[in-house]
Amino acid sequence: MLDVLRRIIQEVNGARNLDAALSTMVRRIRKAMRTDVCSFYLADPDDDRLVLMETIGLCSQAVGQVTLSRNEGLVGLVASREEPLNLEDAQSHPYFRYFESTGEERYSSFLGVPIIHQRRMLGVLVVQQSVKRRFDEEDEAFLVTMAAQLGGVLAHSLATGNLNRRSLNDGQAVFKGVAAGPGMAIGEAVVIAPPADLDSVPDLIPTDVEYEITRLNEAIGRVRREIRSAADRLSNRISAQELALFEVYQQMLGEAALYQEVVKRIREGQWAPGALADVVRRHVQYLERVDDDYLRERAADVRDLGRRVLAHLQEETSQTPAVYPQRTVLVGDEISVTMLGEVPREKLVGLVSVRGSSTSHVAIIARAMGIPTVSGMVDLPLPRLNGASVVLDGHRGRLFVWPGSELESYYQNLIDEELALAEVLEHEQDLPSRTPDGHDMALMVNTGLTVDAVASLKSRISGVGLYRTEVPFMITERFPGEQEQTRLYREQLESFAPLPVVMRTLDIGGDKDLPYFPIEEANPFLGWRGIRVTLDHPEVLMVQLRAMLRASQGLDNLQVLLPMVTNVDEVDDALRLLDRAIIELGEEGVVARRPKVGVMIEVPATLYQLEALAQRADFFSVGSNDLTQYLLAVDRNNPRVAELYDACHPAVLSAMARLADESRALDRPISVCGELAGDPAGALLLMGMGFEALSMNAPSLPRVRAAIRRVPRSAACELVTQTLALESPKAVRRHLATRFDEWQLTHLLPPRS
Repeated sequence: MLDVLRRIIQEVNGARNLDAALSTMVRRIRKAMRTDVCSFYLADPDDDRLVLMETIGLCSQAVGQVTLSRNEGLVGLVASREEPLNLEDAQSHPYFRYFESTGEERYSSFLGVPIIHQRRMLGVLVVQQSVKRRFDEEDEAFLVTMAAQLGGVLAHSLATGNLNRRSLNDGQAVFKGVAAGPGMAIGEAVVIAPPADLDSVPDLIPTDVEYEITRLNEAIGRVRREIRSAADRLSNRISAQELALFEVYQQMLGEAALYQEVVKRIREGQWAPGALADVVRRHVQYLERVDDDYLRERAADVRDLGRRVLAHLQEETSQTPAVYPQRTVLVGDEISVTMLGEVPREKLVGLVSVRGSSTSHVAIIARAMGIPTVSGMVDLPLPRLNGASVVLDGHRGRLFVWPGSELESYYQNLIDEELALAEVLEHEQDLPSRTPDGHDMALMVNTGLTVDAVASLKSRISGVGLYRTEVPFMITERFPGEQEQTRLYREQLESFAPLPVVMRTLDIGGDKDLPYFPIEEANPFLGWRGIRVTLDHPEVLMVQLRAMLRASQGLDNLQVLLPMVTNVDEVDDALRLLDRAIIELGEEGVVARRPKVGVMIEVPATLYQLEALAQRADFFSVGSNDLTQYLLAVDRNNPRVAELYDACHPAVLSAMARLADESRALDRPISVCGELAGDPAGALLLMGMGFEALSMNAPSLPRVRAAIRRVPRSAACELVTQTLALESPKAVRRHLATRFDEWQLTHLLPPRS
């Protein structure tokens, strides 16, 4: 049975279009089950009906003509119940509905199973036979298994518009991905094709080895100049750290990396294009086998560089448009930093990629530039998108292709409202974040991933609640040295002095790995990450702690935060290393004071150890993103379960309220630095619970400040009481929306699905 299943799925997947796929499906299933009839009914979501889309055994004229509601006939019964129906005599069943055009009066036995993908009913698969018999258990099991296997195939076709009678050529289609950069945009899709095909380079023996090496050098030189030019175009719009990503590309082209391997391959008897393709493919295949997001992004970088060099070796020009549309939404299988730099900034309004994640190099820079970005759109039919009118929703992770005038008008109004709101809120950003009843709520920023306008931010915040020190580690080819780290940390501390700056020690693992320090694990989020890594490598942590202490000389606004703490022993070990660093620096003539040390509350175990942790830590900082993920056992990067991830789950909110209460009783300051803090509704809940500070990305500050300035703390406390009594995330979200409507603050809430 498994062999038959595999063959059918392979044939359906390989079909040239939808009609061929459905035809293959019903014919192969009928043959495998030796039945008289096999039919497929598609669930049409527009009018909640089922349409006969393909059949073998019934009259072909009925295809596309026979339709029935979800509560009509045996097929409708299968769809409404979403379970198999196996009948010996179908016509005697009270739900039987006769359609004269099908000719099905000849058939008695009926077996129907629903095709469901991620809780969505896509259609019904039916087999029928003239003899009166009930299909046996093996038949039913085969068809149920087949339907489960076909769910993903049909869902993909539906997403690409193939199953809609409206195709991309004459109607709207919507695609879903991962929201990698907030915002919305309306524009024209520009599909970026790779400059050259690394997989189609033939093998040739060079007649002149030195000439091939010279060609390689010239091609690399041209690519270096292209990258330098792209970096120059972006230099005034992104930070020095993000600009360093271009330096990574330059280093990868250098003699110490790909270059020497390619030259060696040439000297072994391969011409330059073939040698380059061989080396690049080998590197890419190695990196793609590693199961973590960051290294997969590095594979994309290597592939992009290889294509660019190959394009020059083949004397081809990059397949990019000479003139970009005024509102360009850049679309590609993979979008590199260099591709991003080729588009004039004033024309670039959005980014969409089939591959990639929110932790990729290009996503980091896109967020810094304020460009709405969606990644992981695996269903995109790239060849059919170029020049299409599109609407990009970076809040929900959606792309609408050929949107109707009504939808386009709806999104244009949303974009206009966001611009108008930003202008209105800008006028009060230098005012205190004080509630109408006089409660001051400390607002802080998370730094490390975006361009931080320090001069404008400093007067608007109470400090830096989270500085992600892993960013400088991610954009280099090695662990940065003590002097290099000291310089980076000093810049942060000086920029915000005398405000406090909370620096989190190196937090890698999970979805954040270093190219030169890969971590290969089956369950990375439950594995070697955060303080677990740095305590196992004290030589790395000691350099970082020494650099932090050196950087804080004369400023004294440093606070250190320990990530991924699970038990008190980890805190004790980290504090011993900190004290040792202070002693070592003292021996070198550098007098360093022990800064305040905090524990990040993100592992559920810490909820039950607060008293012991309070004896060791000066403050607590709740990482609500990971705490939510661990409490709900949901990998927020997994699209199959991502909808279950919600920081407004009653269990998460109850845990947060308990944390605030216990920290107050233990006399330990506690703040929140996750996405919940940057949500205006979440911020009011956290304020009502008693959290003392909220830290968020800079773009979230205006909405949160506006909400705090308009809602009394007493009302926030009442909101907490009401919300904690609710039983589901949907009920919580509805209640929050209702209260914001009553307060006439609905405009402050970000768009949601």
